[in-house]
Amino acid sequence: MEALRQFEKKQYLNLETFRKNGQGVKTPVWFVQDGETLHAWTYAGSGKARRIRRDGSVRVVPSTAAGEPRGEWVSAQAVVDDSPEAVQHVESLMKKKYGFLFLLFRGQANRKKTKSTTLKISLAQ
Repeated sequence: MEALRQFEKKQYLNLETFRKNGQGVKTPVWFVQDGETLHAWTYAGSGKARRIRRDGSVRVVPSTAAGEPRGEWVSAQAVVDDSPEAVQHVESLMKKKYGFLFLLFRGQANRKKTKSTTLKISLAQ
């Protein structure tokens, strides 16, 4: 898929989720690509996770850490997957891609006793 190619070897993607009133909220996040699916890691109670649980329609673009787009915005569908299998799988992919930095990020959540979850993002065909 051509739209998926722009995410290869990128460190961040800007994820736009939508509030009930339709207003977009853009958030740069770390991500991993697994086949034709993009996965992000976040706190289970985060705003983006709550918005995706309510409405899985999102837009994504490769970006800088500050969220500056580095490609073309693509419409996508996202779901929150906090099953132990998904969390373990995405955690291993994140460790491989981000190494020690991911371990620090995950450790911060553990210290705060904050539950983490994964976001499964499928680009629109």
